[in-house]
Amino acid sequence: MSAITAPTSDGANATGVDSNAVANGPLTPAFSPLYQQIKVLILQSLQSREWKPSSAIPSEMELANRYKVSQGTVRKAIDELASENLLVRRQGKGTFVATHAERQVQYRFLKLVPDSGDANSEGPAQRRIVDCRRSRAQADVARGLAIRTGDAVLQVRRVLSFASIATILEDLWLPATPFKGLTAERLTDYDGPMYALFETEFGVRMVRAEEKIRAVLPDTEQCVLLNTPPNTPLLSVERIAYTYNDAPMEMRRGLYLTDKHYYRNALN
Repeated sequence: MSAITAPTSDGANATGVDSNAVANGPLTPAFSPLYQQIKVLILQSLQSREWKPSSAIPSEMELANRYKVSQGTVRKAIDELASENLLVRRQGKGTFVATHAERQVQYRFLKLVPDSGDANSEGPAQRRIVDCRRSRAQADVARGLAIRTGDAVLQVRRVLSFASIATILEDLWLPATPFKGLTAERLTDYDGPMYALFETEFGVRMVRAEEKIRAVLPDTEQCVLLNTPPNTPLLSVERIAYTYNDAPMEMRRGLYLTDKHYYRNALN
């Protein structure tokens, strides 16, 4: 079977990967495997929030009927989305939209691991919001967020501590419009990961990230915030986080103390 007929969110019909069902998604060549076409359609539903974070998606049989394909084709598409942490399978319960509030997803973007134990052994980081203010995007931030220089952004600075020891200093830049209403108070009061806050209160789900890593020395203010002496080598991690359709939604620069931690990355 090489073509798919699927209902779009407004009730119209869509046929194949060149249809309205994927008009707002990434273009998929006509020769792509059928399960990849189904994956694109499921991603469209995730992007449009037809199925919200933590909610169950339709069963494989229901999706097979919806898209006029076999259950095996749907299963393969879901398997890929689960491997990408966009969906979560729960034995005997079904398949759910992944949320950053879940522990297995929380640590997807946090790669700093204690020398003894694992990311879970220290418990959640203690967070201190140093600043959250509106500013204008400098050229480098504008490039990272795919906006214009001078556009409004929210700039956040925070310190993460483990066992009451300041370990990570982060500066974040967010496009102002999607995050209207974000304040230091909301960040401080939210009892959960920052990406879960973005997801539940602003409808922005980070689905992937790209990072650049290098060794740096801190400036005077960074030394004070991390309570570390001058000339302490730090790991600098610059991240661009993307939502669906590869739209950049966050630029983050983190400085990591690695005297008791190391940066772990699993390569597939």
